[in-house]
Amino acid sequence: MHKQQVKGTIRRTLTAVCGSMLAASSWAAGVAQSAVPKINDPARGWDSLWHEVIVDITIIGILFAVVTAWFVFSSRRTADNQVGASPKLTAASAVGWTVLPIFIFLSIDLYTAANGWVLWNHYRDVPADRLEVKLESGMYSWDYTYPNGVRTQNELIVPAGKPVLLRMTSRDTLHSHYIPDFRVKEDSMPGRVTYLWFYPTKPGEHLVTCAEYCGVMHSYMAGRVIVKSADEYAAWMKQEETQLAAANAPAEAGTPAAKPAAKPKKT
Repeated sequence: MHKQQVKGTIRRTLTAVCGSMLAASSWAAGVAQSAVPKINDPARGWDSLWHEVIVDITIIGILFAVVTAWFVFSSRRTADNQVGASPKLTAASAVGWTVLPIFIFLSIDLYTAANGWVLWNHYRDVPADRLEVKLESGMYSWDYTYPNGVRTQNELIVPAGKPVLLRMTSRDTLHSHYIPDFRVKEDSMPGRVTYLWFYPTKPGEHLVTCAEYCGVMHSYMAGRVIVKSADEYAAWMKQEETQLAAANAPAEAGTPAAKPAAKPKKT
């Protein structure tokens, strides 16, 4: 009995120690996760809100159809030369048929508007850790400039897992940079700097279009967002930096030295 008690005590002690270690590791993991800033991507929120809007208008449409069918059936003619007469509503019935639908529809509208406002505020809160690219739009191209001077046209190449901010302007007229897959669209215009941001999470390609009529070749103003893995993006950027340095080297080497200022003539 004594040995069994000792074994039981050891077993309980080991169980308690293991449980404490698991709890400590879970706490540490939770602290580590909370230390990492969470990217609040509003794109999924727009999808969710749009789904709710579709559900709401579908239910409302079905209810309207049912009520209309009931009115048509209950008010149908049952005999030849029958003259219909509208029923006399009481004051309570008239108020009910007027006020209740208003409150039902208004509550749906207010719910949608409130959620849309929250999502809009989330969208305008740009993550601090981001890739910032300048965009100059013009007839008929998207011209991107990276912080190190690398430039691309109609192809915005970005790394997966990092938010991307575009600071936009236009050199001619009003354009609108629209990336449907990321649910973002913002106008770019001359004399003003606007911005949009999106959060690419996995490699792939996404269409860019101009959502504002800007001229006779407006439909040709299309581009792509190419999302690469972090390693592929780093390799691509290194290659572009090398080519940019090689292109700038001859110009810098061939720049003539400044001539010394001419000495004033003696009079």
